[in-house]
Amino acid sequence: MKNRTLPLLCVAIGLLLVACGKTDVTVNTNTSAPPATKATPASTPATMASTAGEKIGVPECDQFIAAYDACISGKVPETARAQYKTAVEQWRKSWHQLATNPNTKASLAQACKTAAEQARVTMKSYNCTF
Repeated sequence: MKNRTLPLLCVAIGLLLVACGKTDVTVNTNTSAPPATKATPASTPATMASTAGEKIGVPECDQFIAAYDACISGKVPETARAQYKTAVEQWRKSWHQLATNPNTKASLAQACKTAAEQARVTMKSYNCTF
């Protein structure tokens, strides 16, 4: 039972983060201001680049992440895009870890299908299709 609930719990938490993260973001349009010098490790470009595009190894997950990433890159406004990018990177990292464990890999395909169904509803406002 534990092996089946862990992937679903990860998906649910990821979707909860995305759903609860929908807040207005203020963008500093002052181009003369120096860039921020302090960044959290999870949001540094090197960290994001190291996991971006990394395959999970489960076709349902790889297809969903590719479609979700294309949706947020092409249809989500720039002001809200960062929170969705963070969510997709969290999914990618979590699912990749689950895929490396033979005990959890079998249930990962269903978890990714469930995430795709939920994203189909939550991302409908951006005209995304999965």
